[in-house]
Amino acid sequence: MIQDDEIKGGIYDFGLFKRMLAYGKSYKLLVGGGVALIIAAAFLQLAGPYITKLAIDKYIKTGQLSGLNFLVTLYIGVLIVTFFIQYYQTYITQYLGQRLMYDIRSEIFAHLQKLSFKFFDKNPVGRLMTRVTSDVEALNQMFTEGVVSIFGDLFLLAGIIIVMISMNTELALWTFSVIPILFIITSVFKRKVRGAFRNVRKWLAQINAFLQENITGMNIVQVFNRQQVNYRKFTEINANHTNAYIKMIFYYAVFFPAVEIVGAIALALLIWRGGILKINEMVTYGSLVAFIQYARMFFMPISDLSEKYNILQGAMASSERIFRLLDTEPDIKNADNSIKSSVLKGKIEFKNVGFYYEDQEFVLKDVSFSITPGESIAIVGHTGAGKTSLINLLTRQYDIQQGEIFIDDVEIHKWNVRNLRSHIAVVLQDVFLFSGSIIDNIRLGNKTITENQVMEACRKVAADTFIEKLPDKYHTVLNERGASLSMGQRQLLSFARAVAFNPDILILDEATSNIDTETEILIQRALDYMMKDRTSIIIAHRLSTIKHVDRILVFHKGRLKEQGAHRQLLNLGGLYSRLYQLQYKDQVIVS
Repeated sequence: MIQDDEIKGGIYDFGLFKRMLAYGKSYKLLVGGGVALIIAAAFLQLAGPYITKLAIDKYIKTGQLSGLNFLVTLYIGVLIVTFFIQYYQTYITQYLGQRLMYDIRSEIFAHLQKLSFKFFDKNPVGRLMTRVTSDVEALNQMFTEGVVSIFGDLFLLAGIIIVMISMNTELALWTFSVIPILFIITSVFKRKVRGAFRNVRKWLAQINAFLQENITGMNIVQVFNRQQVNYRKFTEINANHTNAYIKMIFYYAVFFPAVEIVGAIALALLIWRGGILKINEMVTYGSLVAFIQYARMFFMPISDLSEKYNILQGAMASSERIFRLLDTEPDIKNADNSIKSSVLKGKIEFKNVGFYYEDQEFVLKDVSFSITPGESIAIVGHTGAGKTSLINLLTRQYDIQQGEIFIDDVEIHKWNVRNLRSHIAVVLQDVFLFSGSIIDNIRLGNKTITENQVMEACRKVAADTFIEKLPDKYHTVLNERGASLSMGQRQLLSFARAVAFNPDILILDEATSNIDTETEILIQRALDYMMKDRTSIIIAHRLSTIKHVDRILVFHKGRLKEQGAHRQLLNLGGLYSRLYQLQYKDQVIVS
C-alpha cells in the first residue's frame, strides 16, 4: 500500500479525533490537571476588569482610599496566582505532549519493523521519516496547544459572556452584534487555510523524500555530474512548498487584522451606546470601563480558537497519515500455532513456485528443486533471471502466489517468521553497516555472542587483519553505513557477522563481488569453513567462485533450465557452458 500525502477527508473526523484522544488515556491525571489549571487561569482573568469596576464605582468615585488599597493588593495577588497557575499548566501540557510523542513514535517504529519489503518498495524513506517526525510533532501541538488550551478559551469566552450579560444585557448585546460578521470571516478563513495547509504538508513530505534519496545517492550524483539537474528539481519542489506556505500566511495576514477590525467596530458601538446610557445614568463609569476591557478580552479567545483550528487541521491531516500507516497490515504474518525449532536440518524444497512483484508479471515460473541438508548449491543466470527473488522467498520477505516452499518438510507459511530467520544468515553484495562499533555491527544486539566469539569469527574470515590496525580495534566506532571502510573491508565484516551467528542455512548473494583477488583467496578458505556441515546457497556471477559447490542451478527468465555439478554442466554444452565461455573466452577453460 502506497502512503499518499494527499488527505481528502474533512477536518472534523470524529473517528480520528477519538483515536487521537485515546493516546491520552494513560495520562488521565496529567490531562485532568492541565484542564483544571487552564480553567482556573481563565476565571482569574475575568477578575481583573471586575476589580477595576469595583475600584472606580465604590472607591475612586467616593474617595475611599483604604478600600482602593485593598483592591490593588487583591489585583496584584490575582496576577501572581495566575502566573504560577499558567507556569504549572504550561509545564504539565508540554510534558504530556512529549510523553505522547514518545509513545506514538515508538509505536510507529515498532510497526514499521513488521512491514515487509513490498511496503518499502513502494514508499520512499523520506516520506516515512516525515510520519515519525513532522506528523508526530503535529499531534504533539494538538495536545499541548490545541485540545487542552481550547478548554481555557471556551471557559474564558463563556465567562466573559455571562459576566457581560449579568452586568448590562443591552451593552452585551451591542457587543455581540458583530458576531455574524465574525462568523462569516472565520468560515471563509477555515475553508481557505485548509487547502493551503494540506499543500504545505504534502510538499514538506516530498522535500524530505527527495533530500533523503539524494543524500544517500550522493556518490552517484557527483560521479555523473547530476548536481545542477538535482538542484533544479529540488528548487522546484522547494518553491512549491514555499508558495504553499506563503499562501497560508496570506490567509492569516488577512484574517487576524479582519478580526481586529471587527473588534474595533464592536468597541466603537460599545463606547457609543455606553456613552448614551451613561448620560442617561443607566450605567456607571466602572461598568463602562469594565465592559471595554471585557470586549477586548472577548475577541482574544475567538482569534485564539481560529489559531487552534489550524493546529487541529494539522493534527487531523497528520493523524490520518499516521493511522493509515499504522493500519497497514503486514503482508508477512505468522500462522496460528506457528512452528518453532531450536535447530534446522536445512532441507529445502521448492514445488512449482510462481512469484511476481507487481502487475502479475512473473519473475519466477513453475520453479521446482530440492536441497538436501548440508548440501551446497550455487544459483547462476543472467541479470533478471530471478536469483535474488529466490532468496527473498526463502527468508520470507515476500510470499509466493503459486506453488509451495518447504523447509525441513514443513510448508514455509507454517513456520514462525522470527524463528525461521534466526536460523538463516544472509551475506549481501551491498553490505549495510550501522553507526556503532565493529563488535556491535557483527553481533547486531545479540548479547549471547561474546566478544571472544566476535574476534574468533573475524579471524576465520581474515577480517582481523585490518581490524587490528584500527585505532580502537574491535571497539572502533564506524560512520554511517561504514563509510570509512573500503567495500572489501565491509564485505569481510558481513562474513564475520554470518560466522558469529552460526546459522543452519547460509546464503551468499554476490558476496565476493567486491573483494579483490588476494582477499578472495583468504575468503575462499573461510567459505569452506562456513559451508561445512550446513546448507549453503550461493548466488554468483563470477563462475570461478562456485566450482567447488555440490550442485549448480541455472536460471533463465525465471525458469530453472539446468542443474548439476560444474563439470557436468560444462559437458552438457547448454546455458551454463555458454555463460562460462563468455566469462573466460580469452582464457583456457579448465574444468
